[in-house]
Amino acid sequence: MRCSGSETLFYRENPLVMCCTNLAKTIANSEVAIQCGGGLLAYAESQPDSGGHKFEPSQPQPKKKRVVVLGTGWAGTSFVKDLDISSYDVQVVSPRNYFAFTPLLPSVTCGTVEARSIVEPIRNILKKSNGEIQYWEAECRKIDAANKKIFCQSNLGQNLIGSNDFSLDYDYLVIAIGAQANTFNTPGVLEHCLFLKEVEDAQKIRVGVIDCFEKAVLPGLTEEERKANLHFVIVGGGPTGVEFAAELHDFFQEDLFKLYPGVKDLVKITVIQAGDHILNTYDERISAFAEQKFQRDGIEVLTGRRVVSVTDKVINMKLKSTGEHSSISHGMVVWSTGVGTRPVVMDLMEKIGQADRRALATNEWLQVKGCQNVYALGDCATIDQRKIMEDIYTIFEAADTDKSGTLSIDEFKEVIDDIIIRYPQVDLYVKSKHLLEVTDLLKDAKGNYKDEVDIEGFKLALSQVDSQMKSLPATAQVAAQQGAYLSRCFNLKQHMKENPEGPLRFQGSGRHKFNPFRYKHFGQFAPLGGDQAAAELPGDWVSMGHSTQWLWYSQASELAYEVVSCRRLVEEIYIWQRFKSYLRH
Repeated sequence: MRCSGSETLFYRENPLVMCCTNLAKTIANSEVAIQCGGGLLAYAESQPDSGGHKFEPSQPQPKKKRVVVLGTGWAGTSFVKDLDISSYDVQVVSPRNYFAFTPLLPSVTCGTVEARSIVEPIRNILKKSNGEIQYWEAECRKIDAANKKIFCQSNLGQNLIGSNDFSLDYDYLVIAIGAQANTFNTPGVLEHCLFLKEVEDAQKIRVGVIDCFEKAVLPGLTEEERKANLHFVIVGGGPTGVEFAAELHDFFQEDLFKLYPGVKDLVKITVIQAGDHILNTYDERISAFAEQKFQRDGIEVLTGRRVVSVTDKVINMKLKSTGEHSSISHGMVVWSTGVGTRPVVMDLMEKIGQADRRALATNEWLQVKGCQNVYALGDCATIDQRKIMEDIYTIFEAADTDKSGTLSIDEFKEVIDDIIIRYPQVDLYVKSKHLLEVTDLLKDAKGNYKDEVDIEGFKLALSQVDSQMKSLPATAQVAAQQGAYLSRCFNLKQHMKENPEGPLRFQGSGRHKFNPFRYKHFGQFAPLGGDQAAAELPGDWVSMGHSTQWLWYSQASELAYEVVSCRRLVEEIYIWQRFKSYLRH
């Protein structure tokens, strides 16, 4: 799928949005008028006097540093949108010339939402920036970090004149190309399964579902053949797989069974999950609620099974508890088992000594380890949080201001804030132990503060802190926050050289320029069909049922507007939740 900028010109106006938009235009125009007035005044004041002065050309501006951004997903778009490009020459490379609101992809598969309604042309987003950003519709095939160069290839029509290959030099590289579906090298998956990662995937599924029904109603087929064609299998019981299964069930109940009444009793939806429960990364109450709802809806859930191969007609599975093999026939298989590394990232990882990892390892400031001026965001990267025990001696030395060889409570308090910022696992550990303050770690077995602790006592007090280190999930929330964080770092790069805001450098002297990235979790949602959803929100709050669906609508709308400031996407979500059933027709 490719997106044309003209597509954004046709949408229904929302009165409230139009009111806000007109107000924003009025303010913007006023600002322009003021700026123009100031410019005219400055020009008038700078006119040559009667004595006359020769015109001297302005000094040449210093060359801007080039920032190359790979990807137009949540991370890349969020980074570019907020970047102050007055100091940078920004160039964006991506084979996808649009931003896609991926939370609505399952709805595209069933026609609830049209594909063009959840995309925004990337050029529309870039032109809103205060300056010029170049965009190249191509795919990065190779990264030469040693020479600060990338090699790209365009996939545009082969009949067009000119080479499709080109290279770009960079001063800073931001890798935000996401990830691809993880097949775990299972035989037959690439050949016989569909995925749900891109808009094109959703469109293929939509066509495939209708094809399965049309094939099943043809004359001359046996009942077993009709059942096989109408067996829809989802491999993976995570959020995407569960939401798609729920959306598919609603689509069948509300629409297709009315169009194909003769085969409605032959339709079956099955979810295959390797773990013991679906949605196993959520609170167990949500997992149980989802399984009970699927049971009521007639959606079969097969847990504890690993798919070993897929053919054009059957899926072969292995029961993990007993090793027993079994097979089921299918008409369509949608593979949704997590994310894998893209080839260009794998190639880079091999060159920089990260070949044994699943994603690019970055430090807490999102800079790729082993690469200078290369950053990685979103699903293609993971933050390698430094362990506090690796720096325990230097932390102790920095806190021991009187160099007595022991640490008092007051000395420890002086560096607590820097420790918590630099090592977020400390705060998580304190909360997990229900302690009121970090200094409570230095209490003895009776709950009394020790007057002083030596290095061995300090090590013992913090020895279990690193057990709270966790990897961030591969979600839109994380990617969008990382993009916004990194753009702020770029915008304030010069300012922070003289005014660092970061924590103490326990390895070295001075302070870090910036605080490390800290993810703020706003909760996770799982739409379950029938206008019901489940949500796990901060503060150990779990919500399930019809009312929770409105929370999901609200969060989706806020996320859409924050990342791309796209009125059309917000309107689409609003219309979708009000007229969901009608829209399919």
